[in-house]
Amino acid sequence: MQKRLLFVLTTIFFISVHAQVKSPEEFLGYKIGSRYTPHWKIVNYFQSVAATATANVKLEQYGQTNEGRPLLLAFISSADNMNKLEQIRLNNLRLANLSKDKAAPMEEGAPAIVWLSYNVHGNETSSSEAAMLTLWALVDPSNTKTKEWLKNTVVIIDPCINPDGRDRYVNWFNSIAGKNMNPTIAAREHREPWPGGRTNHYNFDLNRDWAWQTQVESQQRIKIYNQWMPYVHVDFHEQGVNNEYYFAPAAQPYHEVITQWQRDFQVTLGKNHAKYFDANGWLYFTKEVFDLFYPSYGDTYPTYNGAIGMTYEQAGGPAGGLGILTDEGDTLTLYDRAIHHYTTGISTIETSSLNAARLVKEFRKFFNDAVNNGSGEYKSYIVKYSDNDRERINSLTDLLEKNGIQYEVASGSSRGTFNGYNYNTGKDEGFTIDAGDIMVHSQQPKSALARVLFEAKSNLVDSNTYDITAWALPYAYGVKAYGSKIKLQTSASSRSINIINNISDAYGYVIRWQGIQSAKVLGQLLLKGVKLRFAETPFDVNGLHFDRGSVIVIKKGNEKFGQTLSSIVNEVCNFNNIKANSISTGFVDKGFDFGSDKVHPLKTPHVALLTGEGVSSSGAGEIWHFFDKILEYPISLVNANDFGRIVLNDFDVIIMPSGNYRFLNEKTSADQLKDWISKGGRLVAIEGGVGQLAKLDWTIKAKKSEDSVDKKDIYNSLQVYEERERDFISSSIPGSIYKVELDNSHPLAFGYPNYYYTLKQDDAMYEFIKDGGWNVGVIKKENQVAGFVGTKLKDKLKDGLLFGVQDIGSGEVVYLADDVLFRNFWENGKLMFCNAVFFVGQ
Repeated sequence: MQKRLLFVLTTIFFISVHAQVKSPEEFLGYKIGSRYTPHWKIVNYFQSVAATATANVKLEQYGQTNEGRPLLLAFISSADNMNKLEQIRLNNLRLANLSKDKAAPMEEGAPAIVWLSYNVHGNETSSSEAAMLTLWALVDPSNTKTKEWLKNTVVIIDPCINPDGRDRYVNWFNSIAGKNMNPTIAAREHREPWPGGRTNHYNFDLNRDWAWQTQVESQQRIKIYNQWMPYVHVDFHEQGVNNEYYFAPAAQPYHEVITQWQRDFQVTLGKNHAKYFDANGWLYFTKEVFDLFYPSYGDTYPTYNGAIGMTYEQAGGPAGGLGILTDEGDTLTLYDRAIHHYTTGISTIETSSLNAARLVKEFRKFFNDAVNNGSGEYKSYIVKYSDNDRERINSLTDLLEKNGIQYEVASGSSRGTFNGYNYNTGKDEGFTIDAGDIMVHSQQPKSALARVLFEAKSNLVDSNTYDITAWALPYAYGVKAYGSKIKLQTSASSRSINIINNISDAYGYVIRWQGIQSAKVLGQLLLKGVKLRFAETPFDVNGLHFDRGSVIVIKKGNEKFGQTLSSIVNEVCNFNNIKANSISTGFVDKGFDFGSDKVHPLKTPHVALLTGEGVSSSGAGEIWHFFDKILEYPISLVNANDFGRIVLNDFDVIIMPSGNYRFLNEKTSADQLKDWISKGGRLVAIEGGVGQLAKLDWTIKAKKSEDSVDKKDIYNSLQVYEERERDFISSSIPGSIYKVELDNSHPLAFGYPNYYYTLKQDDAMYEFIKDGGWNVGVIKKENQVAGFVGTKLKDKLKDGLLFGVQDIGSGEVVYLADDVLFRNFWENGKLMFCNAVFFVGQ
């Protein structure tokens, strides 16, 4: 009996010892910073902690990446808070006026919610290592300080926002590193290969995608973010190896929507971080470089959603490896990088806990002010509905819904005329409200975010910004809109967007060309083998009007489908929510009959994308993602450096994103490309790709800037040293919106009015095509609409070509000098890109 009891006690002791939560070093078998931890081991560690510290930790998988890796959140707090975690979440939504129930929020005793996001850039690897240290500090039984903090704080940790990018870097590094680290900067372990680990599977920068949510990681993360709405959010990053650590407060410009409390608490946090850094002799900087303006960052998006949003930047980045020599001769190690991030993370939790009651109070005030007063001078934004803009408006309302921005749909026409800011003219003008118009009122919980996204012209207190300076949704989506200084009241209805086609056997069917969903229909029908035509000019038939680019499906050429043709059209159009119109004849009432040479057969294009070393990974990535995930049309990715081995005749269309193409510097290869074009190939060059082509003798030419400097002023080159950064600004254009005049009778501009809003990020302008081509999109005069442009560039950005088509033999070169797919959120440019792929040259 005694032996049996001893065995039981020994077993219990063994289980209790081995069930204790382990530190990262105990679990992994190595010290953090001594090697890189692959994502699966990070997941295993978090799972282990959650399984053993059940009273204080809950682990939730909120999604998965393109490559199937799990996306996790760890919730850590006191046992009492964890027992009522769902009640805390629901109460927090009530505090933000976002709850659907009518229960009153409890401000007194509500815990502060702190969200820490790690490794959004996959090759900025130290932060996920720091995430494990932070988790351990919060559950370590001997750490009495964190136990006290967690009594009034709920900490949410996302250990790795970008697992695909992280593993791309870590797997590469672990595969080439030797037994001992080599800190010499020239060593190969400090030079990761193309495309690098910064971005996700499709080479997208997830830290530019918070508001736009074009990527699956962002979509899943923001969905759960909006279910929690934290008070403090930190986005951990890395920068160049020779920079010191950066933490809040942020640099100017701050968007004016940011409250004084949000500004002040950044200072409070920064001072607490400084205390720890000073004690350790670590250097840091604040109030420089990293501003709070562009709305789709991991600091600004939370800020515009009522949080204290911050970026923390550690030296290291992709070049850091396990250790690297800095310019000062010191060796910066992975451990150094991780421990710095760990320190600011813990300091953030501490400061939030010490100020929990104030955080809750100010959070509540932020959202009460939003609902009661709204933000900004405009009390209502009105997006005008028209059938031509239906697809664009549907895409816009999808974005509003993803971000929790409330809107109404007008159920009928208003009486009288209202006055408001016309986004198209830049003037205050009269307008009416009609059925289907979208109304976004500023008096709502997401008032600040709505204002920032709709703001036509933002107030820049400092033009030295880190990203683009204009993004207003009416311009990005190409819709007509007004801003009203009074809140407009009208009857509202629910949004109805679903189209159900039930067409039967007929002479043919016509699909209007109005947006990306129309393009998806075209592509999917072509892939099913359906023969299509498109109209070069408008036409009327059977009492219906159709504009240029309308896609025509007739029985001629589709005999193999028999009576199933209508079923195929129904299926594809219903899946894409597009109206299919039955027609009984090819004899039109107005325009050209379907047998005219103004109605063109469509060939199914085989498309290649130049990619690989020398090509912009983000530029190639957004095209790859567009074809693969949005258009759902096949594309072949080919390495630009293999150009000489590519069988060009296998492809009808070759897309050339920004890049430095070595083969263009070789006359044989450049001539080979020209020969392929002249025999019917179509080259689509985008942004920097246009600049590369412009250096050849058979393409368009870059517009020379006019010398606006007084050459007689011999003192013009004299500059003040401390103003050198400011002097650079006068020659910069970080992202500004211009109005482009379009020739919408050309296939490149089908589906557009006679104008287009482009996002200019450089001063690239090109000479007008005089012979053998078409100037489809031009800027004739100063047409800046929004955003910052340096004084030295303003005179250059006029009287030039942005979008054009050059005829070369039987083929074409399509020039898209601005990025019409910018980060895949510039919705209005997508149709032009589809025109370049499907219509031009057909």
